[in-house]
Amino acid sequence: MKQLPEHGSCFICGSENPKGLGVRWYAREDNSIITEIVLTESEQGPPGHAHGGVLAALLDEVMGTAVWHAGHMVLAANLNIDFRRPVPLGVSLVVTGRVSDRDGRKLFARGEISLPDGTKAAVGKGLFIEASDLFTREDGSSGFLKMLPK
Repeated sequence: MKQLPEHGSCFICGSENPKGLGVRWYAREDNSIITEIVLTESEQGPPGHAHGGVLAALLDEVMGTAVWHAGHMVLAANLNIDFRRPVPLGVSLVVTGRVSDRDGRKLFARGEISLPDGTKAAVGKGLFIEASDLFTREDGSSGFLKMLPK
């Protein structure tokens, strides 16, 4: 597995965000993306359990990362999340994502959050739209949104 770069102030994977989750993504040989994370009281929704918004954010990020890792600069257009089981705090979760299809500028991805016993606690499908022009600086370099400071 190869560790992927983090993105500064990103809530999910940014090392510069003191309120972020600090996730480190890894690419597997099949180009799917994986990480393990233990959620704490900071990510609590119902007592003792993860907030659904945090789970949705993890799925958004793992699916988007899978699409980016495949070489496409995209924005999320649609996310569908099925919450199948409550996710207790303090347990090791496995988060995975992969590109599932492409139709022109549309890229489709799937993601899962699994409990320690392998049960899928949440699954997601995402539609991402290629938008390379938004990720090019005015000087022509790529990798950052135009609206970010230079």
